[in-house]
Amino acid sequence: MQEHNAQHSRPLGVSRVTVTDAFWHTEQELVRTAVIPFQWDALNDNVPGAAPSYCMHNFKAAARQNASKAAQGKAFVPPTYTFRGFEALPEDPAHPDPDAFYGFVFQDSDFSKWIEAVGYSLAQHPDPELEATADAAIDIVCNAQLDNGYLDTYYILNGMDRAFTNLKDHHELYCLGHLVEGAVAYYQGTGKDKLLKAACRFADYVDSVFGRDEGKLHGYPGHEIAEMALVRLYETTGERRYLDLARYFVTERGRSPLYFEAEDRRRAELDGTAVEPNTNLPKPYAYYQAHEPVVEQTEAVGHAVRAAYFYSGVADVARLTGDSDLLAACDRLWRNIVDRKLYITGGIGGTHIGESFSFDYDLPNDTAYSETCAAIALAFFARRMLQIRPVAEYADVMELALYNTVLAGMAMDGKSFFYVNPLEVDPTACHRDERKFHVKSVRQKWFGCACCPPNIARIVESIQQYATTVSDDSSTLYTHLYMGGEATVELGGRPVALVMDANLPWRGDGRAVVRIADKSDMPANAVTTATLAFRLPAWAGGEAAADAIRVEGAAGSRLSREVRDGYLYLTGEWRDGDTVTFDFPMPVRMLAANPNVREDAGKVAFMRGPVTYCAEGIDNGAALHLLHVDAAAVAADPDAVRIERTGFHAGAEGLDERGTGEVESVERDIVRLTVPGWRESGDVRSVTGGPLYAAWHPAERESASITLIPYFAWANRGETEMTVWLRV
Repeated sequence: MQEHNAQHSRPLGVSRVTVTDAFWHTEQELVRTAVIPFQWDALNDNVPGAAPSYCMHNFKAAARQNASKAAQGKAFVPPTYTFRGFEALPEDPAHPDPDAFYGFVFQDSDFSKWIEAVGYSLAQHPDPELEATADAAIDIVCNAQLDNGYLDTYYILNGMDRAFTNLKDHHELYCLGHLVEGAVAYYQGTGKDKLLKAACRFADYVDSVFGRDEGKLHGYPGHEIAEMALVRLYETTGERRYLDLARYFVTERGRSPLYFEAEDRRRAELDGTAVEPNTNLPKPYAYYQAHEPVVEQTEAVGHAVRAAYFYSGVADVARLTGDSDLLAACDRLWRNIVDRKLYITGGIGGTHIGESFSFDYDLPNDTAYSETCAAIALAFFARRMLQIRPVAEYADVMELALYNTVLAGMAMDGKSFFYVNPLEVDPTACHRDERKFHVKSVRQKWFGCACCPPNIARIVESIQQYATTVSDDSSTLYTHLYMGGEATVELGGRPVALVMDANLPWRGDGRAVVRIADKSDMPANAVTTATLAFRLPAWAGGEAAADAIRVEGAAGSRLSREVRDGYLYLTGEWRDGDTVTFDFPMPVRMLAANPNVREDAGKVAFMRGPVTYCAEGIDNGAALHLLHVDAAAVAADPDAVRIERTGFHAGAEGLDERGTGEVESVERDIVRLTVPGWRESGDVRSVTGGPLYAAWHPAERESASITLIPYFAWANRGETEMTVWLRV
């Protein structure tokens, strides 16, 4: 096996990182004050009109069962496994059995994602009341853990005799992964290690069960995330066996004979049923990315969230082990996603069938799946590729996903969510066409399968971890995202803080000030020799935008400038107070899709900076498909598009007694675009009595100014049509 020697970079794990950015500070405050409390209520089934979670119900039931076992000793009779469905619901929803498991098989992970967001929040904004609530919840969760370290309430309550017999579908290792992620975040945010110790005990038990040694299970997660979580546990604890277990899961997956195929046969024998052959395309078990070893995979296939979580874990293992074969696999899969399967909104997953990637260039707009979790997973993958080697494209894609599909997944009041993020919506079709029932025209209060809302919370609260990284040799600090905040690291042998002020996403200007801390054994104001590397965004012209970054005053004479892989490297002697300014151009870009994307032929979409834009019926009237952009006018004179900084008023009444689609009154600053165009005269919906088909004649045109708003802001003003792509 080949080894690579590329210089790695690591996230600013234990270093102090804060966010003061006006845009992201607003998002984090929304999560902290609205989403985290709302989700805690949801985990405890206290949100009227929302689907019950049963998450904390299950942990409490498992804790009671453990207490009963301790009290009864050998007289305790454990439950025997009975399959009650992938989602188990009470016969009488008003009176659920307090000792029964309810919800989806992965319901435990809802807590883990919530506690992860709490950990990130407490790291920046201490809150004794929230911390006390979290500590009490952790007590309940830890009381549910078995003596051997196993912690998954689905099997604890339903029967441990069948634990680890359905890795393919029953998410035990997925729940381990999220538990680890949440435990590490809470430990780093508060210094408290009770949940971390519980996560280590579960990981230790899994390590004792799985592997290539004789007598161990040769399996791996059905829904990936344990791979990257175990790497994080290794980096937190220093225990090498966690990295080794992650590497095993990554490299064992897809080996012949296929474990999931053998598992399906064994389970059929236990159940006395016939084996149903797996019919995934392009190969059996491709839905799980388990159709062949990852080092042989060339196309992103299957469930999009699972895939991007898996690729993130592969990248982590490649980075820490120097495995060039794994890195090459990451490169191939990245290229396939970015070149052939990525929505202009940063979403991935083109089909609702299996919530999966479709074939190359199949990117439908009105039936898109583009799950919120998938965009988050893509951001995970991109950040990990940046840690391996800083190439601007990774940060460009990460930024695209964060500012668009990730943020679109949550209403501006933080109290309703999208699971699916389409690029074109006709509310009538959403309500009446079962092929589009997965597409919602307004956000939902909650979901029984509630992976997306807490996923949004955890990535927004940890957004600072995506802005900067530092090289392994502590010589270079990379700025990937331009957001206000402060990153403090050891750089060139001294504690250095980079204090950033930025005005993105609406303006491209800002500055970064270097602050060098004094040490008792070093003279005050001593220099540090190091490199600050700043990304040159693709939306600003890429490497051509290097001149937009300047070093003020005499500092410029002390520093060399080099452009490489989309970053400007400023190397030399830095002193306290040295200031780097930037003012990136932010033109409106009118973009066309690759001709192989059939759904977007003859259409254009608009972006400015990292933000993708869309048209809503509220601004432009009904029948958006009759709007046409005057593309020739825009191409001849980009100033034909009017750019306006304005206040955006969010607010909508609910569509039913449950408050579906309701958005509380919120005011946010945005940039709105006005594009010249025309509309085919006559609203087709108002035409009655006319023929279904008639002789062709040129369309009658009415001049129109097309109003575009940021994609993340759509569906915050009530139910209406929406489209990202417009006809030319």
